[in-house]
Amino acid sequence: MPELPEVETVVRLLRLQLVGRVILSLRTQWARHIDRPQLPEFQSRIKGRAIEDVYRRGKFILVALDQEETLIVHLRMTGHLTVVDASLPPDKHTHTIFELDSGQELRFRDPRKFGRVYLVRDVPEVVGGLGPEPLDSEFTPEVLSQILSGRKRILKPFLLDQSMIAGIGNIYADEALFNAQLLPTRRTDSLSADEIAALFAGIQEVLHLGIAREGASISTYVKPDGEKGDMQNEVKVFRRTGKACYRCGEVIQRIILGGRSTHFCPGCQY
Repeated sequence: MPELPEVETVVRLLRLQLVGRVILSLRTQWARHIDRPQLPEFQSRIKGRAIEDVYRRGKFILVALDQEETLIVHLRMTGHLTVVDASLPPDKHTHTIFELDSGQELRFRDPRKFGRVYLVRDVPEVVGGLGPEPLDSEFTPEVLSQILSGRKRILKPFLLDQSMIAGIGNIYADEALFNAQLLPTRRTDSLSADEIAALFAGIQEVLHLGIAREGASISTYVKPDGEKGDMQNEVKVFRRTGKACYRCGEVIQRIILGGRSTHFCPGCQY
């Protein structure tokens, strides 16, 4: 699933192509893409809406429209958004298409059909349960300490909980914990103040790097222009099972935590 850096990359590229455009219509071959409202109402409300901004909240893509409407897209596992000339035939995995006034189309390609699309006037209706944005200036070591306070959870699943911190997924959780030199099996209530500060720095570092590298094309993720990101060439532990740690030379190990593959170095994570 695309995580914060991948979604941020998509948002930045789509913003350049979409702001100022008008949505003329919506058509879909997979009605379950449309979460809310029901398809006929969605088609009626989206028609003629001007795009004012494209931004991100956690792993959600938000398209601010006129008349106080917001189009929200969650890519889930295999979703991909692209803007192309309407004359190009869509492939078999392109299920939902927004016609634009530019002669182009915003296409939602989604082989596994897990993605979802929302049209709402109240954005918190969809994203209100998310935790703070880890790259916002308001997110500080003190805020992270407050979130951790009183919780007795395993560290890796905690980082994946979107109600705690928004946008972190499997790749960047593993990488942040490696940067912080913390074992993913540690309990949240075992962290010292210095370790919380290290975790904060680790999260910030890997997310900024992921954005700079335009995301990790490890599985299905590609940018809206079809090009791959480069973060997969920067990972230190994720999917490096059996390889030597770049820091200490120990062999990277893989375990399952909370049903998710987890990669770490037993030599320099404690």
